[in-house]
Amino acid sequence: MVADPKRFLSDLFYAAIESAQPEKCIPNFLPADPKGRLIVIGAGKASAAMARAVEDNWDGDLSGLVITRYGYNVPCQSIEIIEAAHPVPDQSGLNGAKRMLELVSDLSADDTVLCLISGGGSSLLPLPLDGLSLEDKQSINKELLRCGATISEMNCVRRHLSQIKGGRLAAACHPAKVINLLISDVPGDDPINIASGPTVADPTTCADALAIVERYKIKLPARALEILETGAGETPDAADPRLANVETHMIATPQIALEAAAALSEKQGVSTYILGDSIEGEASDVGVVMAGIAKQVAARGQPFKAPCLLLSGGETTVTIKGKGRGGRNVEFLLSLAVALDGQKGVYALAGDTDGVDGIEEIAGAYCDPTTLERAWGKEINPRLSLANNDGHGFFEAIGDSIITGPTLTNVNDFRAIFIDAV
Repeated sequence: MVADPKRFLSDLFYAAIESAQPEKCIPNFLPADPKGRLIVIGAGKASAAMARAVEDNWDGDLSGLVITRYGYNVPCQSIEIIEAAHPVPDQSGLNGAKRMLELVSDLSADDTVLCLISGGGSSLLPLPLDGLSLEDKQSINKELLRCGATISEMNCVRRHLSQIKGGRLAAACHPAKVINLLISDVPGDDPINIASGPTVADPTTCADALAIVERYKIKLPARALEILETGAGETPDAADPRLANVETHMIATPQIALEAAAALSEKQGVSTYILGDSIEGEASDVGVVMAGIAKQVAARGQPFKAPCLLLSGGETTVTIKGKGRGGRNVEFLLSLAVALDGQKGVYALAGDTDGVDGIEEIAGAYCDPTTLERAWGKEINPRLSLANNDGHGFFEAIGDSIITGPTLTNVNDFRAIFIDAV
C-alpha cells in the first residue's frame, strides 16, 4: 500500500503534470498540409513547449510567434519565442501582442493559423484598446487579482478592454482558417476563459463586464469605465462572419490530469475518488469543507472507507487581506491543516500544475498530522499565518513546500488527500 504518504502524493502530482505535456498532446491534433502557409501563434505558460512539439512533428514549412512566461522558453527553429511577465503584464508582452497582430494581418483563405493557447495567456497578451496604457492594464490586473473575482469574471473584464482577446485575434486572421489547440486551466474548460479567448467567439458583453466591476467595487481608470459604459469594447460573437472558419480542440484538461493521477493511485492499490475537476470558491472555505469530508472518512468510513484517496481540481480564489506570501493552493492547504487539527491518518498535497502558486516559483505544499505541531515548535501560529495569507511562508518554514520548476504545461490546481486506515 502506501509506506511514504509524501512520496505517494508527490508521485501523483507529477503524474498529473506529465499527462498534460505538449509533446504527448500535440501530435494527434496537427492539421493536414495547407494549400498556403502554416502560421503558428500562441500564448501561455505552455505555449513555447507546444510550439516545440509542433516543430518536432511537422514536416513542412512553418513560421510564427508565441509568447510565454519568463523562464518557460523552449528553443524553436522556425517559431519565435518571446518571454513576458505573468501575472502582471509588462512591456515585452505588449510588444509581442502587437507583433502577433501584425503577423496575421495579411493572410489569405489558403493559409492556416495554428493557435496554441494555454493558461497564463491573458497576462501575456496585454494589448489594451485605444486610450488605455500598459500602466492602466497593470493596475486593472492587480485589482482583479485582489478582489476575489472568479477566473471567468476576471477574464470577462479583460476581454472587453483588449484589442486581442475575446475573439479579436481570430477576427484579425480572417480569411485564413484558424485551428485552436488548447490546454485548459479553467473550471469547466470553456475556451473563452482560457487566456481570455483570443481566438474564439465571446458570448459576453460590455454590460456583463461592467456588472462585475460594480459587484466587486473594482477601481478602473476613467477611460476603461467609459469603454464599458458606452459599449466601445464589444467583442466578436458567434454570429461574426470573421469567426466562421475557426476550429477548436481541447488537447489537455484538468480532468485528464486527475484521471492520470487516479490511475497511478489505483495501480498502487488505493481506492481513488475524483470529487470534481472544476471546484471553485474561496480557497480557505474549500479547505474547511475538504477537511470535514476527510474527517468523516477517517472517523465513520463515509462516504468512502479508508484507506482511500480524494482528488480534486479547479481554481479557487483568495481575497487578499494580509501581507504574507501565498497562493491559492497553499491557502487551501493551510486552511485544511488548521481544520484537520492534527487528525491522524490524513495527508494532503495541493499544487498548481504550472509550478507557480501565486507569484512565486513554488508549486504548492504538503501537510500531514504533524504539520501544526511542527509549526508551533517554530513559534509559528497557523491561524495567524492563514489570516495573513502567508501559506508560502508557513510551509517553507517547516520544510514542506513543493518546488517543481517550470513544468511547461498548465492544467490548473491539483489537490490530493490521502486518508489512511488507523
